[in-house]
Amino acid sequence: MTESVEHFHLYREQMNQRILDTGNLETKRFFGLDSRVFKDGKVSSRTKELCGLAASLVLRCDDCVRYHLDQCIKAGLNRDELVEVMNIALIVGGSIVIPHLRRAHEFLDQLEPTAGSFQEQ
Repeated sequence: MTESVEHFHLYREQMNQRILDTGNLETKRFFGLDSRVFKDGKVSSRTKELCGLAASLVLRCDDCVRYHLDQCIKAGLNRDELVEVMNIALIVGGSIVIPHLRRAHEFLDQLEPTAGSFQEQ
């Protein structure tokens, strides 16, 4: 396994705080906007997280993929729903997305341990 869920959460929290501790107004505004954009509005937060997941896969940002997978699971989405959205990202982004899909499934296995994680033979 690459990075554990616990390590991901701890590292993200610590480094985000370090960034915010610089006191830079533009950075704080960006972080605030990011938080507000994903809240329920005309479009549900669940749908917004799915959009974030697809965009993150196409943009090939593993950290963002992990974050949005985590948020999707917390929002009550299941593996089947996530796989459908990841397939959209694969079609949009092409085969270069495949390594990120591998890591996404690996992380999803950690988030959802009963979902049939990869077992080495």
